Amino acid sequence: MPPPINQDEVERAARLLRAGKLVAIPTETVYGLGANALDPEAVARIFAVKGRPATSPLIVHVVSIEMAKTLVAHWPDSADQLVRKFWPGALTLVLPTTADRIPKIVTAGLDSVGLRMPAHPVTLAIIRAAGVPLAAPSANRFTQLSPTTAEHVRRGLGSDVDYVVDGGPCQIGIESTVVSLVESRPKLLRPGAISRRELEAVLGPVSIVAATASGAHPAPGMHPRHYSPRTTLILTSDGALPRDGLGIYLQYERQPGRQDVEVRRMPASASGYAAALYDELHAADDGGYDWIAVDLPPISPDWEAVQDRLRRAASKR
Repeated sequence: MPPPINQDEVERAARLLRAGKLVAIPTETVYGLGANALDPEAVARIFAVKGRPATSPLIVHVVSIEMAKTLVAHWPDSADQLVRKFWPGALTLVLPTTADRIPKIVTAGLDSVGLRMPAHPVTLAIIRAAGVPLAAPSANRFTQLSPTTAEHVRRGLGSDVDYVVDGGPCQIGIESTVVSLVESRPKLLRPGAISRRELEAVLGPVSIVAATASGAHPAPGMHPRHYSPRTTLILTSDGALPRDGLGIYLQYERQPGRQDVEVRRMPASASGYAAALYDELHAADDGGYDWIAVDLPPISPDWEAVQDRLRRAASKR
């Protein structure tokens, strides 16, 4: 459970955000690096601190459907259907927008914006007190491991963030599902805690979209390499491990091919695995190992988001 809301902390965070500062905020997915989404200079600091390319748009966090509607050019019936079921929660909707509603720096120059209402009482209180929507990508350097605790943020960003709000460990542990409603047929841009099966129960068929080869990505998290520890990450489906070096094995089911490695057993369910994944990778990254090996979990619809994170984390591109 998140800690009780500290009103003094909420007001301090809100003041800083209104003043153009960066505040790390807790959500149920991962910690976000928040700035006033309507302040281009504040948003530019997010890109600078993260080392994030301008082609990667930011998700904007809102406190209500009414606030969300002020940021878009069109709010389709499909958006109503989804937010009634999944907001507040781990679902980001990409909708048409215009430059007079949200700065172009937020959207990577695209005519669409990703919106989410997080399910964390502390951050909802901060947005309400600040009175502005918050652009808030994960509070880490670009392509590195997302933070699921306030301590991860402090270690990763240090003094580059003006204030860190400690809302306890993130309950879901991986980033939100991102769905585009820009066109008539919905498209899954990034898998997340809300599965494609759940989306299709509301919308009907949902297609999957790969990142564009050049130009702005339609959503964050579509870069080939993402969510990566500093330590070399190896994915294995048969327990095979490097012959040399000190390693750690994140076991789902199969036994490791070497006996002289540390083994950490991962949860059996997709949701439990997702909640533990980044924390385990952070701990392994700090352990002085030469490599981290991951025993791949199942390939099935329920595991789509976990498989996506592991594949990008291990990518060399």
